[in-house]
Amino acid sequence: MICVPIIDPTIEGMRGKVQAAADLADLIELRVDSLEEPVRLEALLADRPRPVIVTCRARAEGGLFKGSEKARCAILQEAIDVGASYVDVELASVAGIRRGAGTKLIVSVHDFKRTPRDLARIHRDALAAGADIVKIAATATDIADNLRMFELLVSASAPTVALCMGEVGQISRVLGRKFGAAITYGSLDAGQESAPGQITAADLRALYRYQTIDQHTEIFGVIGRPVSHSMSPAIHNAAFDEAGINAVYVPFLVDDVAAFLEAFREIAVRGYSVTLPHKEAALAACDEVDDAARRVGAINTVLAENGTLKGFNCDYAAVVTCLEKALGKRGRGRRSPLAGKRVAVVGAGGVARTVAFAASDHGAEVTIYNRTLKRGKALAGDVGDRSVAARLGDLAGADYDALVNCTPVGMTPDVDASPVPAEALRKGALVFDTVYTPLETRLIREARHAGCRTLTGLDMFITQAVHQFGLWTGQKAPRGLMRRVVTQRLKVLG
Repeated sequence: MICVPIIDPTIEGMRGKVQAAADLADLIELRVDSLEEPVRLEALLADRPRPVIVTCRARAEGGLFKGSEKARCAILQEAIDVGASYVDVELASVAGIRRGAGTKLIVSVHDFKRTPRDLARIHRDALAAGADIVKIAATATDIADNLRMFELLVSASAPTVALCMGEVGQISRVLGRKFGAAITYGSLDAGQESAPGQITAADLRALYRYQTIDQHTEIFGVIGRPVSHSMSPAIHNAAFDEAGINAVYVPFLVDDVAAFLEAFREIAVRGYSVTLPHKEAALAACDEVDDAARRVGAINTVLAENGTLKGFNCDYAAVVTCLEKALGKRGRGRRSPLAGKRVAVVGAGGVARTVAFAASDHGAEVTIYNRTLKRGKALAGDVGDRSVAARLGDLAGADYDALVNCTPVGMTPDVDASPVPAEALRKGALVFDTVYTPLETRLIREARHAGCRTLTGLDMFITQAVHQFGLWTGQKAPRGLMRRVVTQRLKVLG
């Protein structure tokens, strides 16, 4: 069940939010500790559209109640007496509460510093104290803390809420349902969270399709740090829904990728996207790696099959797909359209490495243009005989068939910047900007004005996601849907 906590300083404001939450919630939690006026429970419980949990959290437990412990317990007791569906009371306070026939007790324990080691004992103590539902909410200091919450849920002998707070613990709010969580909490809107790391109820329903998750749901996700900005959950969850696949895709905020991949074998995650800064370390942690990934020295995709972690570089595949499609059909003997083409690569970082290897491996002559010539030469040496390096300033006089920007220059918020001077743009050439925020960069605008053909970072992002989806599922990805989802989200974000 999805419970929407209601936080407001006034009775009327709280009542209005209760009605607004009706279409999102299975349960509604009245956080009466947020009220700045006397608590009137009968008014709050009147016309309730969903079953209600009454919670009055003390400051020591992460709440806002300013009164005495006696006054707080009196409010909870009154909630029972007037027929609230549930009352949430802390384990330390439950002995002072008299049960009522029509109200179920949620006995809760919170830890805002860590995830305790003795979760099973805490769970037993809450049951012994008379809990109808046990709730344990603790702060995740490492992503593996979530696994201990999942283990508790699987072993629980009574309805249980076990979740990790904070961004590292967000996955527990989604995946808990797979392992048997009785309730998850989703805020009415961003900024209305009752605990750190809470996801909006709208995202739980629409983005993660929480109501469809069951014990058979396969898990996928993106590994990164940071990871909250990733568009991958939106496109892959939409694609799974469109294809009728029982799967969910979540963000994994990870520090040590090797330790993470090993620990999460335990719950048999089916596949991962890998983003910065973990692409190189993830390659080393895989059991098998494809040739392209080994050459580049990085992966962005992991497939788990029969306990074996297989690494792939779908960025490499996406670069080849995008460039070949833009440059023309394959020639005799399936010769790549890249063969013999002159490709200018701007930058010498991880993206440039992938592009340079992909173009050179398919027969292109690659020139790497970078501010630091030494770094460009090092990359050119790694790529091989068909690659040379030049200074970034030499672009103005360069001749090329395709130019690929592999730097973050022009990315939001620096949208007025371009890594390539307008005079370096050649009419009829292909200009490919791997940046996709904003949807149209200054480089792409100026390239179109100069009569160039263009490819955007969105083309590459969608294409690599299509390759990932195919590797994970063996099915054709709904490319058009994936593109619409990302485009819409980017427009909303501005």
